[in-house]
Amino acid sequence: MLLIDARVGGRLVDIAVDGGRIASVVPAGTDRSGETLALGGRVVIPGLWDEHVHLGQWASGRQRIDVSTATSAAEAADRIRAAVAGTTELPLVVGYGFRDGLWPDAPTAELLDDAAGSVPTVLISADIHAVWLNSAALRRFDHSDHPTGLLREDPAFAVTRALGAVGDDVLDGWVLEAAAAAASRGVVGVVDLEMDWNAGAWRRRRHAGFDSLRVEFGVYRQHLDRAIDERMRSGDALDELVTVGPFKILTDGSLNTRTAYCYDPYPGVDGPDAHGLLTVPPEELLPLLVKATNAGFAPAVHAIGDRANALALDALAQAGPLDRFGVHARMEHAQLLAVEDLPRFAELGLVASVQPDHAMDDRDVAEHHWAGRTDRAFALRSLLDAGARLTFGSDAPVSPLDPWNTMAAAVGRSRDGREPWHPEQRVTVDEALAASTRTTIAPGQPADLVVLDGDPWAASVEELRRMPVAATMLAGRFTYKALAD
Repeated sequence: MLLIDARVGGRLVDIAVDGGRIASVVPAGTDRSGETLALGGRVVIPGLWDEHVHLGQWASGRQRIDVSTATSAAEAADRIRAAVAGTTELPLVVGYGFRDGLWPDAPTAELLDDAAGSVPTVLISADIHAVWLNSAALRRFDHSDHPTGLLREDPAFAVTRALGAVGDDVLDGWVLEAAAAAASRGVVGVVDLEMDWNAGAWRRRRHAGFDSLRVEFGVYRQHLDRAIDERMRSGDALDELVTVGPFKILTDGSLNTRTAYCYDPYPGVDGPDAHGLLTVPPEELLPLLVKATNAGFAPAVHAIGDRANALALDALAQAGPLDRFGVHARMEHAQLLAVEDLPRFAELGLVASVQPDHAMDDRDVAEHHWAGRTDRAFALRSLLDAGARLTFGSDAPVSPLDPWNTMAAAVGRSRDGREPWHPEQRVTVDEALAASTRTTIAPGQPADLVVLDGDPWAASVEELRRMPVAATMLAGRFTYKALAD
């Protein structure tokens, strides 16, 4: 196939695609023999990646009750009350997206009891690090004696995993729909960090015909021995679309749940958790990293608080060279950093895998809980200026699986008409695209391409967020196409 009159780097070119790769890129009109598709001067960019998703949870969340805009526990409960009104014999009610960091009231089991009665009801927080259960759900998930109904970190993850047990066929159907929606936004690949044995899930999906995205899947500590026994290594291809990704380990919690591990205490929080939660201390983290890296797994270390990031950088520095994997070693999130830790990313050859839209979600809660420190929160420009490599993701379902939404947050540091938040941390459109792509438009590269009905370099921030996609090509075939032949 020959894509004619494509605009690449400001020039009109013809792009020849053969065998899933780009065969040539030549000035428009050079040779137009064979099958052609006229692009009419549309901008073409490399295929987009979301470098951090929980695809099963994102797909499931699309089926759940949205409480993300609730500004109080009472309002969230009212959303559930309205959703279940008039229904009978519901086996389970699931909502998602609550953010209680600035709520004036506390989530309690009693509030959800009043909203949903005896129907087991679970609300998953936007950051996935907490779940809010009513009394019936507490009994169902073996937490009958819990005093509030708000579970955090590992107990919350266990409930979330249990909620995902909807049957493989059902979940895989939801994943197929979510992947098609992603392709319509120009996505050609994702790093799937679902807390599951992902090798089995993706073998099953590929056997059933899934072919709309490239997938790198993460391996968690509970599955590391199994992956080693199966002789997996980061970068190994299971087939032409699915690849073994990094070893994922969480060392602290999140900002909204007040479990991100920080040097400074959270306002109004006393006791042992005043600084957040260090879920994997250094004496456990380093041996795990050594074990994983010696087995050929690139680490992907979740660290959000500044103290957690410092400890993770210390451990990664001791774990051995980080440039020997098929997949880059990464720090996931890196939301709050000490100034002295910024250059350590480049020194270690460590990728900062960041989620720019979280800055838009968290700006108010950060100003409250990280007061006086937000100049080094979501510090994208500071990381780039210190020589770090950035990759962008959504952490879907925490933010939408849409790289244009992600890039707009990074370029504009604003949303919903608000003034930019710490605009000194903005990046350019070129830098945002570099953090969202893996290939280039050049001979020999995979034919992973996106055709646009707009120009990212001429767009406002809101236009960038809504950038219209005309077609998405994966390995030379269209996974989304709104173009006339």
